[in-house]
Amino acid sequence: MKKFKILSITILSTLLLGACANSNDNHDSSNTSAHNQSEKVFKSQTHKSKASTQLKKSEGSSNDSRKEILDKLVKLTDSKSSGSNKNYYWENGAAKTNGFGDLKYGDYNFSSDSQGRSAVAKAVLTYSEYQSSKGGRQGTPLDPPSWPMNNPIVGIHFELTDRTYHGYLYNRSHSIADSLLGKGSYTSQFNFTTGTRPQNVGANQKGGMRAAEETVEKYWESHPNSKETVEYETTPIYKGDETVPRGSIVDIKSSDNEINTEIVVINSVEGIKINYNNADSDVQPYVKNTRVKSKPVVKVLSHPKQTVQPVTKPVTQSTNYTKSADWSVAAPGKVFVSDSNMYYSRVKNPDNFAYISKSTAQAEGDQPAARGNEYAQP
Repeated sequence: MKKFKILSITILSTLLLGACANSNDNHDSSNTSAHNQSEKVFKSQTHKSKASTQLKKSEGSSNDSRKEILDKLVKLTDSKSSGSNKNYYWENGAAKTNGFGDLKYGDYNFSSDSQGRSAVAKAVLTYSEYQSSKGGRQGTPLDPPSWPMNNPIVGIHFELTDRTYHGYLYNRSHSIADSLLGKGSYTSQFNFTTGTRPQNVGANQKGGMRAAEETVEKYWESHPNSKETVEYETTPIYKGDETVPRGSIVDIKSSDNEINTEIVVINSVEGIKINYNNADSDVQPYVKNTRVKSKPVVKVLSHPKQTVQPVTKPVTQSTNYTKSADWSVAAPGKVFVSDSNMYYSRVKNPDNFAYISKSTAQAEGDQPAARGNEYAQP
């Protein structure tokens, strides 16, 4: 009897231990499975994170140092590139403004470097300056240091827009724009650099330096009569002793921190190799496909003896431009087109413009002038 009880207890203990062992095995298996699953999720998230980081880098959303910016600009300009967005600029993180301690509301400063080149330009911009600059150019652009004697007429085909610009290769490019600083932007040659046409306005009139300028213009438009200020700092970037900058860094920060950005502008041209030592280029002689600069029949009351040249086809009054004081005013549906492919509704020297229909101008890629000057108005 005792042997039977001992045997029963032994069998029962063995079964209980086996059950515990199976239970533990199942628990360990579950833990191992959960651990493996967790590891897979972690690795997957890590992979996605790395992929996301690589994607951001490839898109140009970066925070490059000044040396990295110079290296990138040299590479882009040497390869005649318009940049990853094909509009001659990229964004580079938050603004890195400095040295504004001595500048107050509405102040500005333009500097040169040890070689006499245009260097840092900075201003504390205000809404009143922006408002007062509306309606037309506030001065005459100054020649920057080392402005080239030869500024050829070129044809630049932009990949972004599939359009071709016909006009001067170089602009006297503001570091701080007329539209932001008004008359103050014309007080020093050091507020100007030798910039290519696309460096100035990009491929679509909204790139290059215009990308930075429009950032502030849109801010003021959404904050009318604001008492906020905008710190605006432009730094031309040169390689060694070169006289033409490879690009510019524009740092913009509003006092309410709504704007806080750094924009890098590329000073290059698609299809044209530039010598940044002297602004020479490999551009081929360009024979402009000049549109007929028409001289419609215009009656000027102050000149009764003026003779009218005969025309082969009748010209109706609707196609003529009229005179108003010193201005020649385009008829409805007609515009005056400048050599830089901008069109206007009235000008002072009509012989310097092509007078064509507005629909033709638009079809040929001409752009409406956003701003006027003392010789032409939108």
